[in-house]
Amino acid sequence: MKLINMKLTGLLTGAVLIFASLGAYAESHMAEALKHAEAAAKADDTKSIVKHAEAAKAHAKTADEHLDAGITSLNDAIDHGKMKHADSAKKSAEQAVTHLKAAQ
Repeated sequence: MKLINMKLTGLLTGAVLIFASLGAYAESHMAEALKHAEAAAKADDTKSIVKHAEAAKAHAKTADEHLDAGITSLNDAIDHGKMKHADSAKKSAEQAVTHLKAAQ
């Protein structure tokens, strides 16, 4: 039983670290989208405009996906809160924070 608890703890810790590192990477999507959009606007040749516009679009789409997921998590937090499920509501709110930060 103790070995199972240790393995489970290790797996959960690993999952949290992976999720946190993905969140840290994703935090800059809007900044990257803006940087590439500005570069596209300043570029003098069509090849550079297309390259930067495509990169900006990819980062903006990722940010948008995180924003949608954040809204979904907030709706879940509201629903769970109204049902008096404090733990589930808090978990959903924490997920919303992660996604909203990643959308920045």
